[in-house]
Amino acid sequence: MPVKRFESSISVLDAAKLRIKNLFATGMKVYLSFSCGKDSLCMSSITYDLVMAGEIDRKQLTVIFVDEEGLYRSMVDAAMRWRKKFLGIGVPFVWLCLPLKQVSVLDKLSSSESWITWEPGKENEWIREPPPFAVRSHPVLKHSGEMNYQTFCRRAFADGMQMIGLRTAESLTRLQCVSRSDMSKPVPGGSFYPIYDWKDVDVWRYIQERRLEFPEIYLKLYEAGVRKDQLRLCAFFGDCGTQGLRWIAETDNALWERIERREPNAYLVLLYWDSEMFRRSSKKRSEMERDEAPKDYKALCKDILFLHPERYTIAPDTKKHLANWRSLFIKTSGVATQKHYKRMYEGLLYGDPKSRVLRILWTEIYTDYNQKPSGKGVN
Repeated sequence: MPVKRFESSISVLDAAKLRIKNLFATGMKVYLSFSCGKDSLCMSSITYDLVMAGEIDRKQLTVIFVDEEGLYRSMVDAAMRWRKKFLGIGVPFVWLCLPLKQVSVLDKLSSSESWITWEPGKENEWIREPPPFAVRSHPVLKHSGEMNYQTFCRRAFADGMQMIGLRTAESLTRLQCVSRSDMSKPVPGGSFYPIYDWKDVDVWRYIQERRLEFPEIYLKLYEAGVRKDQLRLCAFFGDCGTQGLRWIAETDNALWERIERREPNAYLVLLYWDSEMFRRSSKKRSEMERDEAPKDYKALCKDILFLHPERYTIAPDTKKHLANWRSLFIKTSGVATQKHYKRMYEGLLYGDPKSRVLRILWTEIYTDYNQKPSGKGVN
């Protein structure tokens, strides 16, 4: 569906405050999803200030932190600080250390939801110990690794609204997510995005003006060469978390040893970071592939999807969506370009467990086609 954009007469900060106050005015329970990242910090700070000002009822609020085990020390420290702040004003802060499945881009050289946080039976391999106050079991989660944390939260907190620091500026997928939401009519079991229209500059300006203490790893990653618009924090083995593994290997031997014990394939990040395996579009990758024969990505995708699928190892999470990938290939034939087929190939071969690449390609292919003066694709 098309997305309409409007100019507002108020700042994004005032708009976020108004949205949060309107949500609490419904009287329903509100679960603030805390993640230690910069967006979550801003959303938490705004909510905290509104509670302190008496503009929202603290009795409706519960903060939820899903601890993904493989976190930087400064992220854990941030969670500890905000736990203390919220508990200090009478707001519950639920710290969850549960065996939930997570995406690992290192599993069999593909991205799949195969890594289980706090996996029972592997206590000696855990990257760190859970805090003593952490919630270690939940009635919604019957078996280890049976669901990811998004599904768990949706079911566990269905009696209220989840407030999430998602921003549309970060990706097309997030823009599509917000465009499908109707935040004017919040209902229990739904998701609410109070800072969805903030840009990176708004986030960092808010942090600077409020002098918020943020995880030091942001600075370390920036110093290591990560672009400002790519400064995202998540578990070590996820799509955005692997960028920090190289820095850890160079600066923290003890942590790196624990990471390798937990995920033996972690060394692949050091060897193949600027390569097809991690879907990198970097100058170094271009230089490495300069002397290689050009690949016909359309032909490769056709081979994977129709001709010889048995020759390829496709992650189970991606394999179950192959019918949708075939539909994409057929319906965009003659419109898609080699750039798009390259993304198809990498998504199929190296994993797309949540179908993010698939969803983005549907939009990207037709958007690029409509923007071409000639209206023709290049195959």
